[in-house]
Amino acid sequence: MYANDALNGSTILITGGGTGLGRAMAERFAGVGAAVAVLGRREDPLAETVAAIQSAGGTAAYAAGADVRDPASLEAAVASLEEEVGPINGLVNNAAGNFLCASEDLSANAFNSVVQIVLYGTFHATQALGRRWIERGSGGVMLNISTTYAWTGSSFVLPSACAKAGVLAMTRSLAVEWATYGIRANAIAPGPIPTEGAFSRLMPPGAVEAHAKQRIPLGRLGTREELADLATFLMSPMASWITGEVVTIDGGEVLKAGGEFNGFTDHPREQFKAALASMRPSK
Repeated sequence: MYANDALNGSTILITGGGTGLGRAMAERFAGVGAAVAVLGRREDPLAETVAAIQSAGGTAAYAAGADVRDPASLEAAVASLEEEVGPINGLVNNAAGNFLCASEDLSANAFNSVVQIVLYGTFHATQALGRRWIERGSGGVMLNISTTYAWTGSSFVLPSACAKAGVLAMTRSLAVEWATYGIRANAIAPGPIPTEGAFSRLMPPGAVEAHAKQRIPLGRLGTREELADLATFLMSPMASWITGEVVTIDGGEVLKAGGEFNGFTDHPREQFKAALASMRPSK
């Protein structure tokens, strides 16, 4: 889809880059010329991502252990990475946490754990890189991974919904405030995309997954590769006049949920047309 040099000159830090969507983006960015740094709490997945990039022919891949909830830890990791790879000019805020729970049963710690990772973690990483970009006068590109329920909220994932709504507001606020420094800020709002970690906790296979597919007009779940391709575009010079935008990639799920009569598309079309015919007044 892209030339092999589409991200030449880019040095991109991905939080939560050791698994799932973060790893998919890291591998894609490296495949089109970017130097990639992945950051997370668990060292083994980070090392596996770096090894996968290098085995595929990418050489500029680096990893650092840090907790995005801890600004001092994050700051130290960014400083260490920049000593190895040079100035970082792109940031993907991908680190997240989520789980299903009835809101009346949430503990304060459970709520806080998700908000600290998703909202505070995004802020800490954004500020750490943003301050560097402003001081250097270099500009930069930031991409936040949001969610389709950042606008609507969602039952049973209250901490995530609150945190992702905050990330959405942060994206749009900084797109305006930091444009004067040559910094772009965008976001992607994915629908259900299978990953080995979060997705298994939120949507186990079987009836739940089948129901999720039924909610999507295009009739299938998304892929990590599709999201990585979209992220590549938004991080590249091809999107140099796009900022403050949130791109939904969900196969039409949100649109179907919002239309009053969209549920009728779940029925065989001829059956539905026959039902409509039966409703017409006889002549």
